[in-house]
Amino acid sequence: MANDLIRNFCIIAHIDHGKSTLADRFLEYTGAITERDFREQLLDNMDLERERGITIKASAVCLNYKADDGQEYILNLIDTPGHVDFTYEVSKSLGACEGVLLLVDAAQGVEAQTVANMYLALEQNLYIIPVINKIDLANARPERTQKQLESIMGADHEDMIMASAKTGIGTKEILETIVRQVPPPGGDVNNPLQALVFDSNFDTYRGIVVYVRVFNGEIRPGLQVKMMATGHSYEVQETGVFRPKPEKTKKLSSGQVGFIICNIKDAADITIGDTVTESSCPAKEALPGYKKMQPMVFCGIYPVNAGDFSRLREAIDKLKLNDSSFVAEQESSASFNFGFRCGFLGLLHMEIAQERLEREYDLNLIVTTPSVVYRVTTTKNKVIEVDNPIKLPEPTNIKSIEEPYIKCFIITPAQALGNVMQLTQERRGIYISTEYLDEERVQLTYTMPLAEAIIDFYDKIKSITRGYGSMDYEIIGYEPTQLVKLDILINNEVCDALSFLVHRDKAENKGRSMVEKLKELIPRQLFQVAIQAAIGGKVIARETVRAMGKNVTSKCYGGDITRKRKLREKQKAGKKRMKQFGKVEIPQEAFMAAIKTN
Repeated sequence: MANDLIRNFCIIAHIDHGKSTLADRFLEYTGAITERDFREQLLDNMDLERERGITIKASAVCLNYKADDGQEYILNLIDTPGHVDFTYEVSKSLGACEGVLLLVDAAQGVEAQTVANMYLALEQNLYIIPVINKIDLANARPERTQKQLESIMGADHEDMIMASAKTGIGTKEILETIVRQVPPPGGDVNNPLQALVFDSNFDTYRGIVVYVRVFNGEIRPGLQVKMMATGHSYEVQETGVFRPKPEKTKKLSSGQVGFIICNIKDAADITIGDTVTESSCPAKEALPGYKKMQPMVFCGIYPVNAGDFSRLREAIDKLKLNDSSFVAEQESSASFNFGFRCGFLGLLHMEIAQERLEREYDLNLIVTTPSVVYRVTTTKNKVIEVDNPIKLPEPTNIKSIEEPYIKCFIITPAQALGNVMQLTQERRGIYISTEYLDEERVQLTYTMPLAEAIIDFYDKIKSITRGYGSMDYEIIGYEPTQLVKLDILINNEVCDALSFLVHRDKAENKGRSMVEKLKELIPRQLFQVAIQAAIGGKVIARETVRAMGKNVTSKCYGGDITRKRKLREKQKAGKKRMKQFGKVEIPQEAFMAAIKTN
């Protein structure tokens, strides 16, 4: 099909503004899915996405649409996530498109991630179509949302489409606007092959399925192709598109979005952002690809059963295929033997990755306390990056420590302004500015340490604002700080998985809340368990889990008191031995509690 009849676009929005529901309406309206096969959130393939009601992975689908001008167009839609932790998925999708639908909830209005995603689209010079969704809600205020969109992007009221993805209002108008206003893809089928790898997946039977957007040339089965980043060559076994189920095609031409299968078995052979070209007639240069995302949150992931380590390694390799912003390298721990030090874009990203590893690969895992990357300058003027408390040098060898800072944008209802500002100041935030979006909504700008923002800060904002607040942030650099290493001791033994780095001013409160929480979560043993928080050799907090009681004299119905004394003395001696040799079982909830303590 000619490029003039192809439109590549994606949907961007804040979380829960109706992206997946609008994609469902497109599938129904264009006849891509029958009523029998339809289900809500059709493009959200993972059970985890459906349970949480959020999109985690970008999904591609090819739609056939007959427009009012009588022409039949191919619309390649890519549905994207909305949460700040999955911004990388959004940026990948934008690289394969020429236009975007900017979706805004008519009841909630413009949110922080709405603005952030809009700027991502503007950076790539994409055509933006503003759509105001959920106009059927009783509390919808489309006029207010129109004013907000006019303020942030300068759009005219006439250019904004009113829609309800739930009821189907505005679906036809959106599709017609896409056909008329989104520019067709460039490129030429006669040029040397250039195809962008924007995603991949692992199929047990066919190997790695590579998602591509063809910019120049064409791909067909039997063609020898080369990955320009790795230099490896493969023969294309199959080409196809998603409608929304995979469907074979004879070829993929310039402007099209689809998948190729080349019998690739090793996950390390595929790099997201790579360029696919023909081996015999390669392109002179690779496509720009994607900016490498730097993980901001690190934690250790270990199998509960040490024998599952090889299975965990295979699972992590496969997860990297779906999620190129996830990084992992092997490490060992005195408490848990072998595992991986993993990097994520945020705390939700970390939780999702853990759940996917456990569900999809049937693993039982322990996840350690998350931390950010600190820069430590030693007394020998050597700069090292510390993402694990174990790597922190001795205090006598440290000259200075720097921690990453962010610029944080918070949109909140005006009545919650005071509480939000108080919370931000408690998290060591530094005030920059206040901007009123309208009479009821305010945007606050702060700088603050990343370590303070990744742990339950977003949840607190949602709680304070009754769900109407939102947050987005960008990394701005490193600033000097005063950190100490807080160790947690279980029966006088350091549990390295629970150790973490904390600002000196907050160390005592953090240590006390940690031991109190662990006391609740560690089950009682047959012996007494001492839980301590210590900085260096100084213990700053302690709690004790009492031993389980057992009435050893219950079988005595009378007789001499000396018999009962003998039984109690025997029990006392046995408990001493258990205290000396016993090992404490710590449930996974205890490690997760370390994340949530304030």
